[in-house]
Amino acid sequence: MFACGLTMALGVAFTGAAPFQDAPAAAQPQDEAKAEGATPAPTVAVGDAKPFALTIPGTTVVLDMLPVRVAIEDDAKSTRTIWVAKTETTWDLYDAFVMAQDKPAADRSAAVDAVARPTKAYVLADRGFGHAGFPALSISAKGAQQACAWLSALSGVTFRLPTEAEWEAAARAGDEAAAPAMLDDVAWHLGNDDKKTRAVATKTANAFGLHDMLGNVAEWCTTADGKTVLRGGCFLDKPEVLTYAARREPVKAWNQSDPQIPKSKWWLADAAFAGFRVVCDSAPSP
Repeated sequence: MFACGLTMALGVAFTGAAPFQDAPAAAQPQDEAKAEGATPAPTVAVGDAKPFALTIPGTTVVLDMLPVRVAIEDDAKSTRTIWVAKTETTWDLYDAFVMAQDKPAADRSAAVDAVARPTKAYVLADRGFGHAGFPALSISAKGAQQACAWLSALSGVTFRLPTEAEWEAAARAGDEAAAPAMLDDVAWHLGNDDKKTRAVATKTANAFGLHDMLGNVAEWCTTADGKTVLRGGCFLDKPEVLTYAARREPVKAWNQSDPQIPKSKWWLADAAFAGFRVVCDSAPSP
């Protein structure tokens, strides 16, 4: 169930469910078989910025990060580069975080040990949808933020959740429409997923090489005032609400059935649609 593998040193390799808000016009679904057989978009360098891959110590989990140009939020005419995870955070990575599978180098061990970790989920966390290679779900914003802190302590690179503006720029990949023209090619939604999440990267990537920016699980982002919100829609949403503008603000009902007192700050018992993707502002030195 949990990610495992040979103990490895931290490796960095450079390589070439109610509907969401703000949903304009529906995108037209396409043939699912065609989408699943499509070739993913290539991942390319952005200027001098190159993709990098981070191997989580103690596991075989590799986190692929791709460079993306985004507008500077207080100056739309200027841009900067961030690195965005190629896929939504999978159980393989989140299990390593929860189960403390990492074995950090001595000079980083104190920082890693200081990161608070979630307790084990009291129910089957993946809801039986699938585990290895599937997106982590029912994750609270705190759980997502602490996973970022853990990755940062392990790697020396500062990982975080994307801002809403960064997330939308990464999701659009230059598309100015309300939603992708071929939605079924790129997204798992209520019309094609049999009401369950699917393994990441089984749909075609967008022009930036990023998979599942819409659908599958919704992704935590930070708002302009420092709060958190879910973006991108999810597997329980109808295709017509899966747009680049789709967003959902958290409510207490997402954890209503949690029997713990106080209720868990790590797991959302009633939000199987809540997941996340990480970003960072710089790449490790080669």
